[in-house]
Parts: sequence; structure tokens; C-alpha cells
Amino acid sequence: MNDIRNLEPKALWNNFYSLTQIPRPSGKKEDIGKFLVDFGKSLGLETLQDEIGNVLVRKPATPGMEDRKGVVLQSHMDMVPQKNSGVKHDFAKDPIKTIIDGDWVRADNTTLGADNGIGVAAAMAVLQSTDMPHPAIEMFITVDEETGMDGAFGLQPNFLKGDILINMDSEDEGELYVGCAGGLDATALFRYKEVEMPKEDVAFRVSLTGLKGGHSGVDIHLQRANANQLMFRFLKAAIADNEARLSSIEGGNLRNAIPREAFAVLTVPKGNEEELLETIADFEALFIEENKGVEENISLKAEQIEEISGLMPEEVQDDLINAVIGCPNGVYRFIPEVPDVVETSNNLAIVMSDGEKIEVKCLIRSSVDSRKEEIGSIIESVFTLAGAKVTFSGAYPGWKPNLDSPILKEMIKVYETNYKKTPKILIIHAGLECGILGTHYPDMDMISFGPTIRFPHSPDEKVNIETVAKFWDYLKLTLADIPKK
Repeated sequence: MNDIRNLEPKALWNNFYSLTQIPRPSGKKEDIGKFLVDFGKSLGLETLQDEIGNVLVRKPATPGMEDRKGVVLQSHMDMVPQKNSGVKHDFAKDPIKTIIDGDWVRADNTTLGADNGIGVAAAMAVLQSTDMPHPAIEMFITVDEETGMDGAFGLQPNFLKGDILINMDSEDEGELYVGCAGGLDATALFRYKEVEMPKEDVAFRVSLTGLKGGHSGVDIHLQRANANQLMFRFLKAAIADNEARLSSIEGGNLRNAIPREAFAVLTVPKGNEEELLETIADFEALFIEENKGVEENISLKAEQIEEISGLMPEEVQDDLINAVIGCPNGVYRFIPEVPDVVETSNNLAIVMSDGEKIEVKCLIRSSVDSRKEEIGSIIESVFTLAGAKVTFSGAYPGWKPNLDSPILKEMIKVYETNYKKTPKILIIHAGLECGILGTHYPDMDMISFGPTIRFPHSPDEKVNIETVAKFWDYLKLTLADIPKK
């Protein structure tokens, strides 16, 4: 009863099951790439893999559809590897365990990979089909979308032949996406040499866990707590009130995921242990109260540990804490014309020390390039004043909406005809590959849609079963009604 291979549509769900059995975190593309290449070849279809690892499988039009525009079905093969604390799961070698939970499919305390495995599975099902009409199809699956859109950036000219690109990487049924935010990575680097821990000091490991996290784009407006922000609020108070000293910090691990956990090693003078524990208890209660209705499981705890290697110099410690607290995080601005859609945001994603350096990583998103640069400038100013070196990388463009898009008009018509209501037309506050692909193929008509997925990039990720069936039905209806060339 808990086997997703029994769900409808079976072809799609069986393909998705196969994907869950292949470890495919970003950066591990060899096995999943080989699987997709072998899949295309097993169907006797033209199958290509470019130098960067992108996979392309071409299927001719069905009889009578040869005069229709060619369609590229585009998704990405990698998934975000996130798991809850204490869960034993190696994303480099362990399969994902799926669970049918009422109307949803989720994983067992890890990310599910419905982002973007459902899109890949749907494209595979189209290639497998023997009874559905469609134009010439290209299944185009990119690598490492989640860590920098490497596949889209590395795409070579003339690799794709289609006229229309349907991206299947958005996450709300009944919505058609015609634009997306661009992004920019900011990294602040502090360098230091450890100093000795005072002999009479007592060391503690402080753990902040239980936060929901989520996608740093599509979930950023939900006001979920950021583990790095909360941990550094506590650290500032512990230093001021308990004479604490910071040894190490580890908060967040992915640039595009709202950090769910943070861990700090610190010391206090002998005799201040109880005061520190009281501060921890006070801040746990404060964080729980402040985040009522948003976070239900916040936990701030400490355990005493043995002697540690050393401490950050006080000036570095203080500069780091002040800069992190001063760093913008969350929604910065909504689109004035569409007040419920985020225009610009920043995710204070990672703070990590290793005894010689501290890296603070942020992912800035905006549908307005100048706003993206503005947030970058603010972050640069804050951390430069704190003595860090700030660099920017991984910039990718947004996708400018085209409300006169022929495929948009076609998909609105198909939806209204078959489901008796009008789909929402939206711009997503996340990075879709359409913006980058549009720079390679400026004349390609593009759109994005998908089933309902909740809490991607977190262990709470789940996909709604009913909307997967409707997504598949809508895709089939659309492909049968593609305009003529």
C-alpha cells in the first residue's frame, strides 16, 4: 500500500521511483546521467550527452503531428540533499525512501527529490508513450541546477532544435510561470589564527535545531526562522552577559536552503556555567515565543565538552557577530505592482569556520538587476567594515516575462477548456533555468509549470498526488494541441 509505483499515472510514478533509487545530489551526476542516457537508448531514440553532462533525447512527432512546432521538455537531474539531525543517510550512495502520507508523497526525514524528479519522470513518460499524440519532442535534462545552474550555463549553441521550451520545475498546480528572479552569490571571508583557550574556561557545544528551513526563494516570504540569525543573536548576548568566547561556528550548508540548524562551540569562565545555561534557556523560550505559528520545534541546547583546540581572537569574534547580525536576511522588497510576489530577498545561508577562516555565504535573489546589486552592495559594506573580504560569484539572469507568448496563450486555452477555470500567470521568486537558456536561445518560446510541491530543499518536502495526475493530464493535452509551425 505504500509503494508509489502503484499510484496513477503509473508510468510517471514508476520513473520517479527509479530516480529515487539513484543517488543524485548536486555534483554527483555520473550515475544519473548514465541512467538517463541508457534510458533514451533503450527506447531506440537519438540520445546525446554534452561535455558538461546534460542529457538530450529526441523523439519524432507522432503521425499527423509532423507540422507542429517542436517542444523541449526541460528539467534538471540533481536534487538538494537535506536531512534531519540524527538521521543516517548518505546522499552519495543511499536511495531515497518514499512514503505515501495521505494525499502526499514524502521521504523519510530527507528531501524527496520531487524537485525536480517529477519533471524528469514526466518527460521520460512522454518518451515511453505509444498512444499519445505529440509533436517532435526533446527531453533536455540539465546537471547541477541547484548549485549554480551549471548545465544551463554550459549549454552549447545549436544543441537544441525545438521552438518551444516547457520547463517543468515550478511547484504549484494551476499556475503558469512566465518569469523568474535572477541570483547572485556573496561570500564574506574572515581569516584568523586561533588563540589558546584559558585554562580555567569550560567549553560547551550549543545546538540550535528543529527549524523548518525550506527553499530560499519560494519559501522566503513565509517568515521562517533562519538558524544563523537566531544563533548569532544568542552568541552576542552570551558574550556580553556570560563572558563567552567563540571557538567555532557551523550554520547552514546550502546556499539555496533556509538554514534549519546551527552549532557553535564556545567557552565561559569556570563558575559561569549555570549563567550560560540560563541564557540558553531564556533564548530558547524567546525564540519559541517570537516564532509562534511559524516554527513549532525550536530547540536551543548545550552540552559540556572536553578541551578544544582554540578560540577566535576577540576582535574577529566580535566583528563576525556584529556583521552577521547586521546582514539583511529574508524579504527585502515585494513587487509594487504585484504586492504578494517577492521582488528581492537575501538568504543568510551559511556561516562556517575551520580554525583558520570563516566563510559567510549569502544567496541574493531579485527580478530587478539593480535591486540585486543594491543588496550585494549592502552586504559588501557590512562585512567590509567588519574586516572581511567580500566576493561575488554565480550571477545568473532573471527571466523577463513575455505576456504575448504563444505557448502561454495556448496553455491558458487548454486549461480553461478542460478544467473550466483560468490558471494564474505568475513570476516565481526562484531561479529557473529559463533565464539562462533564453540567453542561448533568445527566440525560443518558454513557459514553466508543475504539480504542487511543498517545502522543497527541506526534509519536509512533499508532492501532492492528485496534482501530479492533473499535471500529467495537462501536459498530454498541451502536447496534443501544440500550434503549427
